[in-house]
Amino acid sequence: MWVDGFWAVVLLGISVVGGAAGEQVGPWAVVVPITLLLSLVVALRRRMPEKMLLLAAAVGVAQLVTDVAILPADFAMLAIVYTVAAEGARWASRFALVAGLCAAPLAQLRWSNEQTGAAGDIALAILQTVPFALAWVLGDSIRTRRAYFAQLEERAARLEKEREAQSKVAVAAERARIARELHDVVAHNVSVMVVQADGAAYVLDAAPDQAKKALETISSTGRQALAEMRRLLGVLRTGEHQEAGEYVPQPDVQQIEDLVEQCRTSGLPVDFKVEGTPRPLPSGVELTAYRIVQEALTNTRKHGGANAGASVRLVYFDDGLGLLVEDDGKGAPHELYEEGGFDGQGHGLIGMRERVGMVGGTLDAGPRPGGGFRISALLPLKPAH
Repeated sequence: MWVDGFWAVVLLGISVVGGAAGEQVGPWAVVVPITLLLSLVVALRRRMPEKMLLLAAAVGVAQLVTDVAILPADFAMLAIVYTVAAEGARWASRFALVAGLCAAPLAQLRWSNEQTGAAGDIALAILQTVPFALAWVLGDSIRTRRAYFAQLEERAARLEKEREAQSKVAVAAERARIARELHDVVAHNVSVMVVQADGAAYVLDAAPDQAKKALETISSTGRQALAEMRRLLGVLRTGEHQEAGEYVPQPDVQQIEDLVEQCRTSGLPVDFKVEGTPRPLPSGVELTAYRIVQEALTNTRKHGGANAGASVRLVYFDDGLGLLVEDDGKGAPHELYEEGGFDGQGHGLIGMRERVGMVGGTLDAGPRPGGGFRISALLPLKPAH
């Protein structure tokens, strides 16, 4: 506003000096208001571009009607044409283009020069039209450039929001993965330790050797649980220096046999068989298979009863890995597997379904017709798209 006001004063001064030094272009009673209004157009061109355009057009018509020849203040028409093309509404920009292209021919017709002739008048009209066309083109290009940069800024802001959203999703997924891992590690190993501790307390006086063996199992199971928990919590402590020896590799299908043997040692009879030709599998499939068997055997110890037994089958197909874990115990309560454990206690089965879904497999969990519980899963070798 202040900058435009300054140039309006400059334009007014040039008009006054030019009018005083040059020949009279019209009655002063008309010239002075026209000059003031055109200076006002320059002062308010960016504050009210559409209104100032209409004012400039009205002043131009008044000049034609009152026979006030071209003034230095008419430069305001070029300024408003540029401003409306750059910042005004679309209708105002089109109107400014049409009015600007018509201004020079109308002025040439109104104040033609008899000495130049018709050809000269046409040439002058074309020459005087060029500044209006250039002003409009320059303003429209500025509008296009501003719109382009605004689009780039909007796109950058949108991409930033998308990156933040993706980061939050990734963090949530990683937390969910760690929660599942911790659940599987803690639930399995703690259940083994509890069973061994109860057995050791029962035979402590009658069979000290068996109690000692149970305590050794508790110790080794606890160390295994701590090692796996260090590996998982290391993900959350990337900013600290950690020795590589503190972590252990992720469990795989080959370690299922060790898991079964650990369950047998804790007092749960488990029949383990492998069908098909064993071969390397994707790491996600191997970890999922291990955790499913681990959770299933943990549930058997928790819900199967004192004399429950279990069986584990691994079947290698051409395009996937099949798992079947069954027990002949009492089976888990109905609410733990119905709707994925909606009562808040069936997190193990929920974790199973999430793991299987992540690798694009299928899971079926429920009671056996003859009693007990059954969990079957099919894990494809190719990840789901």
